[in-house]
Amino acid sequence: MEGAYLVEDGAVRRLSLEEAAARHGPGFLWLHLEGRDDVDLAFLKAQPDIPAVAAGALAATETRPRCDQVGEGAILNLRGPGDVDPDDSDRLVSIRLWVSDGKVTSLSRRRLAATSPVMAKMESGRIHDAGDLVAAFSHAISTELDPQVAGLGDTLDDVETELEPKNLYRLRRTITSIRSEAIGFRRFVAPDRDALRTLVGLDFDWLDEDDRLHIVEAADRFARMAEELEAVRERAALLHEQITDLRAEQVDQRALYIAVVAFIFLPLTFITGLLGMNVKGIPYKDEPWAFWGIVAFCVLIGLTVLGWFVRRQWLRR
Repeated sequence: MEGAYLVEDGAVRRLSLEEAAARHGPGFLWLHLEGRDDVDLAFLKAQPDIPAVAAGALAATETRPRCDQVGEGAILNLRGPGDVDPDDSDRLVSIRLWVSDGKVTSLSRRRLAATSPVMAKMESGRIHDAGDLVAAFSHAISTELDPQVAGLGDTLDDVETELEPKNLYRLRRTITSIRSEAIGFRRFVAPDRDALRTLVGLDFDWLDEDDRLHIVEAADRFARMAEELEAVRERAALLHEQITDLRAEQVDQRALYIAVVAFIFLPLTFITGLLGMNVKGIPYKDEPWAFWGIVAFCVLIGLTVLGWFVRRQWLRR
């Protein structure tokens, strides 16, 4: 995915990284690096039009969304969906841009989903300058992320409809996953919004009014997603509490059943223990009907105790 594009006299041409690094002519140049490590900083510092502070920000290992003005250019870091390591706590992939008049240098450590549509837009001739490229990335990242955020809310809707005692264990794991994703997204969505709003407030010649409108639209989309993620977190917390209450009710109900059974058998245990003593004088021990008589007596006592529980409504759910 790494490479470079040159827009000159309305035509778009693909360049290699070496050709882009050596070019110092008119036109608009976009140079994109991806998945590089040790050579990043050396390559970026070799570019005479990139300040040292901007080169360091582009090659930094850990980044958060930000926008800072450096002279006539801007350092812009954004986060969006992409190829993410499942063990990585950062749910979004970063892209770092050094934006100046006539040239944009971008770098991403991992594949960003928005890069492909932006490159397609570049190749089709719809990007002509730095402002267009920044607006395209802002729109593509927010558009890629929006359905994923909406999907979290839809999943919570499904959880609410399936909230039954038999589904509690599965739903609890689903809610935990949703909360984790919402927290991971929320960590970067709000800074994305702030970075774009900061960029719109800066006075750059390469950022025209139409580009500002598109960036503001993307910032508003990020703001709406941040609010939706906050709502998802609150709803997930409420659902988690509701599931905890339902599980407590299940435990209480089962404990009640156990107590009822124990209470029913308590007098029966007393009777059988009393009549089972190995002493003389046990009444009716020689009668043929004695065993079945005791059984009937125990059944009668058990039914009486059970009826008493039912009458007191202790067994009602």
